[in-house]
Amino acid sequence: MKDLFKGCWTVPNLISVIRIILIPFFAYYFMQGEFVIAVIILALSGLSDCVDGKIARRFNQISALGKLLDPLADKLTQITLAVILFLTFNKAEDQMLKAFSWVFLVFIAKEFIMVLGSLIMLSIGLRPGAAEIYGKVATLAFYVVMIFIIGFGPEVGAFRSLFTIPNPLMMILVVISAILTMVAFFSYIPDVIRQAKEKKANKAK
Repeated sequence: MKDLFKGCWTVPNLISVIRIILIPFFAYYFMQGEFVIAVIILALSGLSDCVDGKIARRFNQISALGKLLDPLADKLTQITLAVILFLTFNKAEDQMLKAFSWVFLVFIAKEFIMVLGSLIMLSIGLRPGAAEIYGKVATLAFYVVMIFIIGFGPEVGAFRSLFTIPNPLMMILVVISAILTMVAFFSYIPDVIRQAKEKKANKAK
């Protein structure tokens, strides 16, 4: 725990904490039907996610706590988004959207398993892997698709009076994002297996 908080007072960590704080505000404004404010908050969260990693590398502010806070902020944001959109589309009058709402459970299940798995790994002395290229691509795609939906999607789009995404296009984008999410999920498994084997080998010595 001492090593976890070593060098934790950094700008990237502050950004990650702010992103976590923004989550309930996003949920509140979305559920109140204030979609413009909600999409602005989500866009700020997504942009800050792109910036904090670059700041950490550029100014050598990488920390053990940051390696946990950044993915935690991602996961909490994604779970919140998926839950809200599932509940919203599940109540839609359009039966196609109502049936499609269940796809958002893929994101919820993946993030729930990732959080639970990370806690289990930490409890047995293993280190949850940092996001690889698959995870970064999946996260970027998720943010872009969700911001697009909350901006221009049917039922929820803040600017749908200007343009509304056709249902088939929205569904295709969400499915692509879900596929990328599952690819990212399975990309973590080899590292978990490797660490488990190394730990077992070290115990045997």
